[in-house]
Amino acid sequence: MSGPVVVGIDGSASSPAVVEAAARAAERLGTGLRLAHALTWSSAQLPPGVPPWDPDGGAARVRVTGPLAEAERRARRTAPGVDVTREVLIGEPVTVLESEARTAVLTVVGGHRVTGLAARLRGSVAGQLAARGRCPVLVVRGRPAPTGPVVLADDTSPAAAGFAFAEAARRGTDLVVLHPRTTTARSWTALRERYPDVLVHGRRVRARTGRALVAASSGAQLVVIEARHRIADALPGAAARTLVDHAHCPVAVIPAEGAGSWTR
Repeated sequence: MSGPVVVGIDGSASSPAVVEAAARAAERLGTGLRLAHALTWSSAQLPPGVPPWDPDGGAARVRVTGPLAEAERRARRTAPGVDVTREVLIGEPVTVLESEARTAVLTVVGGHRVTGLAARLRGSVAGQLAARGRCPVLVVRGRPAPTGPVVLADDTSPAAAGFAFAEAARRGTDLVVLHPRTTTARSWTALRERYPDVLVHGRRVRARTGRALVAASSGAQLVVIEARHRIADALPGAAARTLVDHAHCPVAVIPAEGAGSWTR
């Protein structure tokens, strides 16, 4: 497994759950965990002689070391065998995490709802990362059912399906595949042969994909969906946006060709 699991740390109330989910993912994958905090500020009104990259003499970095140190302690308690590193990086959260994702096997973020027209058009950090498609993005939200299945939409790419099968195998749980009543379920023969221990259940649904996945997320450990790009580099497809905003459990958003080494 190449590349670490990268997790964005923002000091919010959801950060502990995000860190724990990222640590467990790194443990399952047998890879390292990198804690990344994006440090931003405006240089528009700096006093003369103050460098724009250090407006308050390093105090900004000091303010984030506490949350990062706590995140590191939590990650080590959750997955003692995982190698954990941390870094304060300069830039906007999406830009920083997108850069980190280029060498990551998975990026983990919290699933904060965005409100207001401008925010919806710009999209959440999770939505923007998913749309840009550097690597799989795990959006931590809701309350995952510890013994629940992994859920997958039938009308998805081989990359997303491979991710779902691999995750079900690593978690030792079943895979539920949703497909419309008007279509024949896909067999996924090659993946069934590759992961013979994964028990696959087909479930017919009437609702549109996003709504059906949200309903199925109740009682699931994870929902996997492809990030079908619809709004140039700003937001993923409608079903993925619905899940990121409303799912009852974590959501893995997979670029069409972005499962990478996860399934190896």
